[in-house]
Amino acid sequence: MIIITGGLGFIGSNILSHLNKKKKTNIILVDSFTQKKFNNVKNFKYLDFVDKKKFIKNLNKNKYKNIDFIFHQGACTDTQETNLDYLIENNFEYSKKLLQYSSNHNTNFVYASSGSIYGNIKKEMKESRILKQNTIKNYYALSKLMFDKYVYQNRKKIKSAVGLRYFNVYGMNEFHKKNMSSPILTFYNQIKKNNICNIFGKYDGFEKGKHERDFIYIDDVVDINIWASKKKIVDIINVGTGTTTNFQSIANIIIKKLQKGKIEYIKFPNKFKGKYQSFTKANISKLRKLGYKKKLTNIDKGISLYLSKLNNV
Repeated sequence: MIIITGGLGFIGSNILSHLNKKKKTNIILVDSFTQKKFNNVKNFKYLDFVDKKKFIKNLNKNKYKNIDFIFHQGACTDTQETNLDYLIENNFEYSKKLLQYSSNHNTNFVYASSGSIYGNIKKEMKESRILKQNTIKNYYALSKLMFDKYVYQNRKKIKSAVGLRYFNVYGMNEFHKKNMSSPILTFYNQIKKNNICNIFGKYDGFEKGKHERDFIYIDDVVDINIWASKKKIVDIINVGTGTTTNFQSIANIIIKKLQKGKIEYIKFPNKFKGKYQSFTKANISKLRKLGYKKKLTNIDKGISLYLSKLNNV
């Protein structure tokens, strides 16, 4: 049996799709229900869907037997969330309960961490960098770092836990994320609607449109999850490409492929000042050293694959 928390969400639903293609359907999805998220899984097969609060109660009552893998993708992912108590309950305390269960039952546990924990350091980001909490730019990142540190500090007591520090993931099934969706989807929607895409202007030492991120395609993220689920280790691994692309280049790739649209630069929003990662780049040497050998999708190919799917929706 396989558990996917956040099973209706972006990465969770893509893991489900991959498992279905491998003829695996003995899967329980755990999430909070919304119709938009449920649309992500309406064409896939799974054993059951369970509300995230009920699921923990079921675990405590040992209602599930022989769980082989837990893909823990569920979390509050809003980087602008200001309710720290809510974030700690959902992203830290809930994760601890699942980790405890998986360790007690010798279940392989893969969980979603985040590249946001590195803050705005403007250089290549390596897992061994243990950050002071005053470098964190938002409460979401803090809640993710808290769990990473908990795993690291208890690593000798844990049987299996692989934390995947996602950088900027893009691809199908992120429609429900609204303002938290990738720049690729945001720019695509803006161009389709108004023939214009808005890009942040000069800020934090970067010229307009030149803020850089490490973008990774959803299929690569899913494949790394499946690979990690087969490892009996306790570790935290960056999941990016090790390359960066600026927002202006992203927009130009989309404009070229759609054969329409133009860029308009907007003043950097005050609400993001001091909370924004102007640069992200994953050091993926640990991923490679642990044995993940597959070539990662470059940004041009990834956007092409994504746009072809979006145009068929």
